[in-house]
Amino acid sequence: MLLGIDIGSSAVKAALVDPDEGVLATAQAGVELFSPRAGWAEADPDQWWAAVCVLVPELLAASGREAGAIEAVAAAGMVPAVLALDAGGRPLRRAILQNDARAAAEVEQLASLLAGIDLVHLTGSALTQQSVAPTLRWLERYEPDVFAATATVTGSYDWLAARLGAEPHVERNWALESGLFGFDDAPLADVLERARIPERFLPAVRAAGTVVGTVSEQAAAESGLRAGTPIVVGGADHVSSAYGAGLLEAGDWLVKLGGAGDILAVSESRLIDERLYLDAHPAGAWLPNGCMATSGSLVRWLARVSGGAPLEQLEAEAEATPPGAGGVVCLPYFLGEKSPLHDPAQRGAFIGLHLGHERGHVYRAALEAVAYGFRHHVEVFRERGVPLSLARVTNGGSRSTLWKQILADVLGVELWPVLDHPGASLGAALAAAVGAGARGWDAIRPLVKLGDPISPRTEHSERYDELYAVYRELEPAVRPLSHRLAARDWR
Repeated sequence: MLLGIDIGSSAVKAALVDPDEGVLATAQAGVELFSPRAGWAEADPDQWWAAVCVLVPELLAASGREAGAIEAVAAAGMVPAVLALDAGGRPLRRAILQNDARAAAEVEQLASLLAGIDLVHLTGSALTQQSVAPTLRWLERYEPDVFAATATVTGSYDWLAARLGAEPHVERNWALESGLFGFDDAPLADVLERARIPERFLPAVRAAGTVVGTVSEQAAAESGLRAGTPIVVGGADHVSSAYGAGLLEAGDWLVKLGGAGDILAVSESRLIDERLYLDAHPAGAWLPNGCMATSGSLVRWLARVSGGAPLEQLEAEAEATPPGAGGVVCLPYFLGEKSPLHDPAQRGAFIGLHLGHERGHVYRAALEAVAYGFRHHVEVFRERGVPLSLARVTNGGSRSTLWKQILADVLGVELWPVLDHPGASLGAALAAAVGAGARGWDAIRPLVKLGDPISPRTEHSERYDELYAVYRELEPAVRPLSHRLAARDWR
């Protein structure tokens, strides 16, 4: 057996996998997303560890197996979350997550300081709110005691591996998306110098599938794992999830409806574009991709501010409204926006509302807005010649029949749901298998099950084309107003 763990913004998920038998058991435990100020997104690493200590015994009980049968463990998680650790490897504060938008001013300052350094060509990603350097600059400015006590900076899943007993490290895609390392895995000395980031903060870079230690006696006693179990480098959650959904060949692509919205495509060549992110596929190819700051998180927010209505009720109300939500268009920038805009000062909006609209129109407009955001990314992929053939859809939002149909209609392609997909925990478990020498990366093929495709309804294409054009025109129109509002603290 292999154990894969996925650290998410709302839950820690885990899967026990036998490459011959498939997924033996899955489980998850909720964790909190802290947002004490507008645009902030934080998590408590102690909650991640507590969840792991609950999930391991639960999985073993559900599978009827013993901890000694686990050949290796690997973790995936949000990227690039930032954990500032002291000399003993303990977090000095809550983790700052990848969709946190607090460092907008630091992004602007660093853009000036790093003028002349082409981060996109050095790392595959532009300087954005997701970059690690602005976050560290924010820490030095507003939490100087934390910055001064920092011995190591790492990511969510790499911290978990270290908590289990691994040597300090960061996985390759955390390194690339951090903006602090180049494609050769070496720290970018000019970036560190100009951003005033000590190189001692940065541990070694390790590739997915690499053994980095064994489970310690203490971690075993707390978690229920066997001491000495090999710990293997997992990967970024969106990469592990895409791999776990079967993305192996050029032309395979995936829409991932998680708390954020991810879209990834397999490319044999390295694609450099400042609008996108670029990650290394664990099997050796490349994954140009985009990430919208909100997707499922916008849906959950609407449910909460709608009086806590069940999602099933909201979906039924949205289903009863016509495509195009009665002319309501939403901008889903409720946490700013990541790709392809990279604008943390953008804000969410609904336009076209009148007194004849109901809650279902607003809810449907939000679902359509996320689909429009994915369509924007697809246009960028096609503009850059990325092959797009078989399209898959996964994660929590993919359980919504309505949302999948809206996506197919807006994108104009067949969407193949991945059935019973554990998400990134499956990709992490297969990375553990590679590290243990039990399998190669192609072991994922027989474990992927696709459902019946959702075909686009051509009778809705004209309406969605028109409203998508409004969506694209709306963002630059409201941008100055969003920036004015974002510049003030309105608490």
